[in-house]
Amino acid sequence: MADIVREIERKYAATDETRLPDLTGVDRVAAVVARGVEHLDAVYYDTADQRLAGAGITLRRRTGGRDAGWHLKLPVAPEEGAGTEPGRTRDEVRAPLSDTPPPELTALVRARVLGRELVPVVRLRTRRTVRVLQDAAGAPLAEVAVDAVRAQRAAPAPAKRGGGPAQARWCEIEVELAGAGEGGAALLDAVGRALAAAGIRPAGAASKLARALTETGTESEPETAGGSGDADRAPGGGKAGRAAGGQGRDGAAGTAGDIVLRYVREQVRVIVELDPAVRRELPDSVHRMRVATRRLRSAFRSYAKVLDRTVTDPLGVELRWLAGELGVARDREVLAARLRAGLAELPRPLRLGPVAARLRGWSRRSHRGARREVLATLDGARYLALLEALDALVGDPPLLKAAARPAPETLARAVRKDYRRLAGRVTAALAAPAGPVRDQALHSARKAAKRTRYAAEAAVPALGRPAETFVRRTKRVQQVLGDHQDSVVARAALRELAVQAHRAGEAGFTFGLLYGREEARAADRERELPDVWRQVSPAGLRARSGA
Repeated sequence: MADIVREIERKYAATDETRLPDLTGVDRVAAVVARGVEHLDAVYYDTADQRLAGAGITLRRRTGGRDAGWHLKLPVAPEEGAGTEPGRTRDEVRAPLSDTPPPELTALVRARVLGRELVPVVRLRTRRTVRVLQDAAGAPLAEVAVDAVRAQRAAPAPAKRGGGPAQARWCEIEVELAGAGEGGAALLDAVGRALAAAGIRPAGAASKLARALTETGTESEPETAGGSGDADRAPGGGKAGRAAGGQGRDGAAGTAGDIVLRYVREQVRVIVELDPAVRRELPDSVHRMRVATRRLRSAFRSYAKVLDRTVTDPLGVELRWLAGELGVARDREVLAARLRAGLAELPRPLRLGPVAARLRGWSRRSHRGARREVLATLDGARYLALLEALDALVGDPPLLKAAARPAPETLARAVRKDYRRLAGRVTAALAAPAGPVRDQALHSARKAAKRTRYAAEAAVPALGRPAETFVRRTKRVQQVLGDHQDSVVARAALRELAVQAHRAGEAGFTFGLLYGREEARAADRERELPDVWRQVSPAGLRARSGA
């Protein structure tokens, strides 16, 4: 099992003559203790086109120091209040030394490398002088390391970059928190101010690897996708897609292809970035990946006039499959939380029998089985083939002629079409007889609400505030319908649990009570729906597009 360490650090430029100022008295620092010199030797691995480096990921085999072994560093999104200076927060996943990259680490970058071989790209040898910042009780707060680095190319330089220097040398300073406790950002800020007062400035490169790749001529240049030349596609094919730029709010200029591709690329990025988080079972990661697959599939369907369906339809089938596989885990997670919350709301005299214990056992069994299924999915050939296909699509997007048209007109038309589809389903659901028929109709309307909302989300950069308002109100419809569907699923689970309890000779009163409360909750949502639905209108989108 690999170990995981949260790494929060900042880097500063230095030279052989740089001297650290006295940091005693900075923030909570009571003492600065020298810990000696370490000699580190690290070989960094990547694909030939440096897919890991391009994503801010590093994989290295390092000897020397206190943590010799394999290290995989994965970026962590910055949190609010994380300090005033630029820094890096990464999760370092560690594994013991071996001759080749260990499977437990390569699995975490599988979505990035897509079957490409991981090879040595650069070697760094570092003479590290370490000082520990301690508080008044002698507890470590942070480490300050002065590193003298020698970088050497481990493979021939990319042909497009020429020969270039094979080696490079530099000095830098790393300040790394000893833990992720409270006040860490403030401490790093204070140390940064003390270094700045001594004339020491933040480093220009984000990491040693980034600097080494640049200065040894090892850095890979991105490939340029070529156009397909198909008559039905927008001029330039993939090149037009690659050139798509970011658009502003409130109807900024741009083509339909610009806006749709930006949305598509964002969803693909989210899926790939969440792959290691799902494997590590990080909170909410399965849900977020599933939502990204749904958003992407919806974009393909809603904007079929922009992206060639002969390419996107097969991908949509695979995305639906992936969302379903992820849903096994997510749906059980949501259902278990709902049932636990419902039980907690009941007064104790109404909780008859070992209801909580039975619910916990059911939840644990469901989670273990779902977890195994998710990992099997991510390790399967079908998932890898989907990622390869998505990678190819964003590299050479299958744009149709409509992609070159102004975004507001084209995107508003697509959103209004989805709205009409949603309106038909809501009307049918409200007219359906109560019971299973209405439940199914409301579930169908919920799926249409998601698609309509996602289509409007993608159009926000072109349509501005009217689209934002439309998204917000459509989301409310989706939430009402979603709570209704969750009640339908919860009732089925409660009946199953009640049957199990009955067979075991336990009282089923509490499960029946929870069932009745879910029925009442669903009825409340049905009564709420007409008022919520009346607030949804695409009129603002029509006015904005000029249609």
